Amino acid sequence: MSLLAPEKPGVALRASRNGSMAWLLVLGIVLAALNLRTGVTSVGPLLGEIRDSLGLSGASTGLLTTLPVLMFASVGALTPTLARRFGDSRLLFAALGTLGAGLAVRSVVGHAGVFLLASAVALAGGAVGNVLIPTLIKKHFPTRVGLMTTVYTTALAVGTMLAAAATVPIEKAAGSWHVALGVWAAFAAVAVLPWLALVRGSSAGTAGRSPYGLRFLVRSKLAWAVAGYFGTQSLVAYVMFGWLAQILRDNGYSAGEAGALLSLFTGLSIPISLVLPALTARMRDQRPVVAALVALYVIGFAGLQFAPASTMAVWVVVVALGMGSFPLALMMFALRTRTAPATAALSAFGQSVGYLIAGVGPLLVGVLYESTGGWTAPFVLLYATVAAQLLFGLYAARGRYLEDA
Repeated sequence: MSLLAPEKPGVALRASRNGSMAWLLVLGIVLAALNLRTGVTSVGPLLGEIRDSLGLSGASTGLLTTLPVLMFASVGALTPTLARRFGDSRLLFAALGTLGAGLAVRSVVGHAGVFLLASAVALAGGAVGNVLIPTLIKKHFPTRVGLMTTVYTTALAVGTMLAAAATVPIEKAAGSWHVALGVWAAFAAVAVLPWLALVRGSSAGTAGRSPYGLRFLVRSKLAWAVAGYFGTQSLVAYVMFGWLAQILRDNGYSAGEAGALLSLFTGLSIPISLVLPALTARMRDQRPVVAALVALYVIGFAGLQFAPASTMAVWVVVVALGMGSFPLALMMFALRTRTAPATAALSAFGQSVGYLIAGVGPLLVGVLYESTGGWTAPFVLLYATVAAQLLFGLYAARGRYLEDA
């Protein structure tokens, strides 16, 4: 049995006749997903070295850490239009090439401005991939959305953790941050290879406007609910990635202990991504899952805020389980649409709005922490965020479809 449902002439039809092409598409999605976050998580561990070497100012350093949100929001919004013009497979091929080129350039330059520009180029390629892969899954695997989303989110989690964990050891072994960042450019080059074959059999894009344009989406309560759910879960994620270590340090943990727990927190996303999408895809109504994940967040935050310092590892794990909201949010794009064009539109809208929401989180937490000298106000913000996540999620998780509006 082919992995792909019969589709229009192009990749889908060829793959339905030849199972090897179906597996090549799976391989292409996996390799692409492995690379979508390496441009983000490889910089953080070496931010001090990069700043000192390039002479980055405080403003430039702040811009560098904000670039992912800016590019994911802005370029992601343009992706459906580009996909209609050039075709999904061709656009993803170009996006991965752009990602690799940006990573390669920034790994060899010695000028701050060029480094920032190359980073923006690389992140633009990643932003296109963020939107396109849920669309490709819906288009080519309509009866296996849960399985393929599991594959996608797991590969995304592995790539994210690999870049965060391996960049510093590579830098120490090579004695250069340039080499450590350059490795991920080579990694991206490998991801391009399956798409060299896939684009040969793909159809070109089509002219004309999508029926699911911005005017349609901004009038859709469902689109706003999905975007709100994606945005609130992303806000919590960005805050945890940026501030969890400091929370632990303020509870008496050493830098090494805090780093180990942060690695545990990040690593748990892999088994969660393996289980949750396949489970929720079988459910017509995902509201119980939404409520359960919010409950885990609340319990975990309360533990981090009030429990004895010796129990912090328990609450880190509980919050990490709540982070199952990320693969669920990605699932929403396909679960709440019937067709690939609608999935593309909802994915672009949801991620663009969502990343804009998420971008204010770490900054606001930092302002609250510094102005109040403690964690009470930041945790109030987190409780309010997950309350909004619950409201958005309960609306988005009901068995309804964007096209029905």
